[in-house]
Amino acid sequence: MKAKTKGLLKLLAAIVVIGLVMFVAIVGIGSDKKMSASNVRLGLDLAGGVSITYETVDEDPSSSALDDTVYKMQKRAESFSTEAQVYPEGSNRITVSIPDVTDADEVLASLGSAGNIYFIYGMSSKGIQNIETTFNTVTGEYESRLLRSMDEIIADQDVVLDGSDITDAQANVFQDNLKGTEYIVVLNLNETGRQKFANATAYSYGFYNSSNTEDMYKNIIAIVYDNEVVSAPHVANVISEGTATISGQHSFDEAKILASTIRIGALPLELSVLRYYVEGAQLGADALNKSVIAGIIGFALIIIFMIALYRIAGTAASLALVFYIGLMVICLNLFSVTLTLPGIAGIILSIGMAVDANVIIFTRIQEELATGKTVRSSIKLGFSKALSAIIDGNVTTIIAAIVLYFLGSGTVKGFAQTLAIGIILSMITALFVTKFLLGSFFELGADKPVLYGKKKEIKTLHIADNFKRFLIISGSVICVGIIAIIINFATIGTPFSYGLDFSGGTVTAFTYDGDIPAGIQSEVEALALESTGSNAEVSIVSAENSVRIRTKELSTDTRAKLIDAITAKYNVGNDRITTESVGSTVSSEMKRDALVAVLVATIGMLLYIWIRFKNIHFATSAVSALIHDVLVVLTVYAVARVFISVGNTFIACMLTIVGYSINATIIIFDRIRENLELRRSQNSTMEIVNMSITQTFTRSINTSLTTLIMVVLLAILGVRSVREFAIPLIAGILCGTFSSVCLAGGMWYFLQNKFKVKE
Repeated sequence: MKAKTKGLLKLLAAIVVIGLVMFVAIVGIGSDKKMSASNVRLGLDLAGGVSITYETVDEDPSSSALDDTVYKMQKRAESFSTEAQVYPEGSNRITVSIPDVTDADEVLASLGSAGNIYFIYGMSSKGIQNIETTFNTVTGEYESRLLRSMDEIIADQDVVLDGSDITDAQANVFQDNLKGTEYIVVLNLNETGRQKFANATAYSYGFYNSSNTEDMYKNIIAIVYDNEVVSAPHVANVISEGTATISGQHSFDEAKILASTIRIGALPLELSVLRYYVEGAQLGADALNKSVIAGIIGFALIIIFMIALYRIAGTAASLALVFYIGLMVICLNLFSVTLTLPGIAGIILSIGMAVDANVIIFTRIQEELATGKTVRSSIKLGFSKALSAIIDGNVTTIIAAIVLYFLGSGTVKGFAQTLAIGIILSMITALFVTKFLLGSFFELGADKPVLYGKKKEIKTLHIADNFKRFLIISGSVICVGIIAIIINFATIGTPFSYGLDFSGGTVTAFTYDGDIPAGIQSEVEALALESTGSNAEVSIVSAENSVRIRTKELSTDTRAKLIDAITAKYNVGNDRITTESVGSTVSSEMKRDALVAVLVATIGMLLYIWIRFKNIHFATSAVSALIHDVLVVLTVYAVARVFISVGNTFIACMLTIVGYSINATIIIFDRIRENLELRRSQNSTMEIVNMSITQTFTRSINTSLTTLIMVVLLAILGVRSVREFAIPLIAGILCGTFSSVCLAGGMWYFLQNKFKVKE
């Protein structure tokens, strides 16, 4: 009786904690609803935000200078949100969109006017003082100001460096020989800037020890941003290595502000603000609502599935998963994560991994029960034997998430954030919360094996024996993809159908007469599709009472058709309709960052598997299966180009598949490793591979089904943009399961047999 009372109290305590967490996640704390789902920051695609359009001072900038400026502005904008978008508009404009913000003036004040930055001599070549430094008796600090306009200084060629010479600036803390703390800014220059600065500092250093007042100003190189002197350091030595240190800041925050100011101004082109406004959601409220509904239905089906399959253990897992969802919402608030469609992908993958961890544990428990062990012993052994598989599968994915966050940009960072948070929480809930709940149920009297489900006996699957046949099937599918890509090149000039995020396009905007009605987005999308044959992204600009339609690049005739359709439908005159060509929101640099991040993550995962499994063939086989899955999904994009396009969600989709594939493969490899250590002399390596695949087969199928439930519902209930993301993800999950079960083990056996490595 005491055990049952203890079990009841533990269960009630767990339910209370879970209830409190869910209350906070749903209702929030205080009038501001802090930590609640409604308080989670949403990206441009889900909630809209502030859009600022800059115009270059140079009316005809080079394309390379414009591209470089876009990339640097992207990095700056990401300090507000990892989901910020920066893209060229026309030939001399740049648009910056910051999600989930409603105060454009606040963003402008924080982002800065993006004017250029200059390093200038304190004294001009004509002996005229450029700056004046005075001591402020109130603040106790020296203050510097310009004595002449920047135009005059430029005319006198007193500019040492400008934004095009600077690559980066970062705040740092330096400790001198006397252990005193000094706050500095470390400045990095490109090759042109390095040479300029070497010459300038060599000149100024010549006046370092002079007591003459005029020479003192010749020793200064001032930093000027937007015609204001932000720092006026003396030159204490010749700087010729391309890295400079600016000292004299009173705190680390002051150093950060100076570094940030230099980075803002370190643009190849000088910009001025043209316009700014609050932009509506690109996908609209309908997309978010349908995604939430799909998620709720999917989660409910997963709970039913888990309870039906694993009974008491499934009930414990379901409660733990509810706790996981609540914690996920709270963590999204705590870490100020901006949630977008790619971010939702990261959550879907982490939910799949949370379910997977429980499935691995419960499958192990059922295996132990099948051998005649007691429930208590089976639970203990189930958690113990599942531990290595769970850790290895999650650590490989965490490696990928960390690399993607630090090396990626834009939506890749958002995906990495939600994935990393989700993986850590999934491990906590599976290894601790589920275990606690399961122990509570056991103490309450759930000590009969029948309450934990029955392990179905499966005859040994001869998967590894048929490796070559499976390889031919996969090769045939990939060949279809290659043929489709060739045909696409011949017909449309590109391997895939690229979405607006990748290819850019045309923005057509019109001012609405009267209040903009609800549901106009869907109406305009249909109008644009009928007029142009192109899917469109429609957003509302409330401040201007206008509607913006973003489509693929339109010809003159097609633009005219769309304008005529708008005029006829909404009785809008041509003077209230504008069209503009815009660049892709995913720049070439962002694509490069994503590719580099994936390659580094793959290498990191390969090294981890090699070290952990002490066999290079495990690592090689896992990465081979991963590459296979990527190629199959690319085939889907190539073949189904009429229905799905390569856009912003493409990167998130491929990253999700990489994470899912590597995790599924690790589970099988972990069982092969275990069986190799326990094998008897009568078991051949081939038999061990087949046995390991058979033992994990139920886990592979059940995990795939639970993940597919969520994604299939998104495909069925979601809007077009969500569907474009869900369909290739379904293909990725299916081929990921196929490659893990049918190819990875066989590939390892082939390599192990061909190139002998000690087991």
